[in-house]
Amino acid sequence: MFQFPPLIQSIIGFLLLIGPLVVLHELGHYLVARWLGVKSDVFSIGFGKELWGWTDKRGTRWRLAAIPLGGYVQFAGDGNAVSQTDEDKIGAMSAEERSHAFATQPLWKRALIVAAGPVANILVAVVIFAAFFMAFGKIAAPPVIGEFGENAAAQAAGLKLGDRIVAIDGAKIEEFPDIAERVAPYPGQEVTLVIRRDGQEFERKVRLQDFVKRDKFGNETHIGLLGIRPTTIEVIEVGPVKAVALAFEESWGIVRTLTVGLKQIITGERSLDELGGPVKTAKFSGEQLSLGWLSFVSFIGFISINLAFINLLPIPTLDGGHLAFYAAEAVRRRPVDAKGQEWAFRTGLAFVLALMLFVTINDIASLLPIGK
Repeated sequence: MFQFPPLIQSIIGFLLLIGPLVVLHELGHYLVARWLGVKSDVFSIGFGKELWGWTDKRGTRWRLAAIPLGGYVQFAGDGNAVSQTDEDKIGAMSAEERSHAFATQPLWKRALIVAAGPVANILVAVVIFAAFFMAFGKIAAPPVIGEFGENAAAQAAGLKLGDRIVAIDGAKIEEFPDIAERVAPYPGQEVTLVIRRDGQEFERKVRLQDFVKRDKFGNETHIGLLGIRPTTIEVIEVGPVKAVALAFEESWGIVRTLTVGLKQIITGERSLDELGGPVKTAKFSGEQLSLGWLSFVSFIGFISINLAFINLLPIPTLDGGHLAFYAAEAVRRRPVDAKGQEWAFRTGLAFVLALMLFVTINDIASLLPIGK
C-alpha cells in the first residue's frame, strides 16, 4: 500500500469510501424507481454547483456536484433534492407524465423506492462481511472463562475459571465473541450475568471495567470489559450460505451497538465528543487505508451500515423521515397535509445542517493540539 502525507491519505480514503457508498445508495433509489415505472429527473453525486454531467435518453441528468457529502435522486414531480412534491409541476403534467411522477404513486411504491437506498447500503455491508467470513472463517469459542486478565471485573465479582456465561442482561450468549457486543458499549456500568457452574445457574451483577482502548494512531475509545479470556479458540470454515447468515448477524450487531451509542449520547452517558462527522470520517478512512486494503474494505462495510442507520432515523429530509410520513399516511388513510410536511422538512433540514456544523467543528477541534 502506497503511503501519502496524512492529509492527502485522508482525502483519498474519504473519496474512496464515500464515493462508492453514495453511488450505490442512490442507485438503490434509482433502480427500484425505474423498475416501478417512476421517472428520475436528476441523479446527483454531491450537492451544489454541477461540475460535470450528461443527460441520458430517458431524460435523467447524471451529475457530479461540488460538495461531496452525499447525493440524491430527484424524481419527476419533485420540487427539490429531498423529494418534496411540487404541486405546480404535477399540475402542469399530462396524464401520461403524471403516471410516472413519484408523488402520484401508490404508498407501497413510494415506500419501496425510499427504503431501497438504505437497503442497498445494508447489502453492500453484507456482501463485504460474507466475503470475509468465506475467506477467513469464523472464530469459534465457548463462552467459558479460561483465564482472567489483570484487575478483571468478573473475578472481582466472584466468577471462577470454568464458569459458563449463559446470558448478559437477558441476552442469550452462544459464543465467546457474543460477550464483547453485550459489554463493550457499557464501560463502568453494571450488567447482570447468568452463570452456569457445576450444572447450576445463578445471577451475578458485575461492574464492568472502563477500559481506554488506543490504536496505533492514538485514537481512544472507552469500552466495557469483563476481563476474561476463553478456554479454547478455533477458526472454522464456512460456506456461502452460512457466510451470508453470519454477515447479516454481524450487520445487526453493529446496528444494535449504534442504537445503544446514540441512546447513551442523548441521555448524557457518553460525551458528544464521540459523535463523528465528515472530518473525523476522512481521518479514519486515511488511517484504515494506510493499514491495507483488507482493513479499508472492512471499514467500508462498517460505514455502510452507519449510513443505512443514519438514513433510517425518522428525521424529515432523511429516508427515515419520508418513511415515517408514509407510516402516518397508512394509519390515517390520507397523507399529511402540505403545510405540515413543509414545516417538518424545514425543521428537519435545519436540524441536519446544525448537526453537521456541530460535528464538523467538533471534529476539527478534536484534531487540534489546543487543549490536549
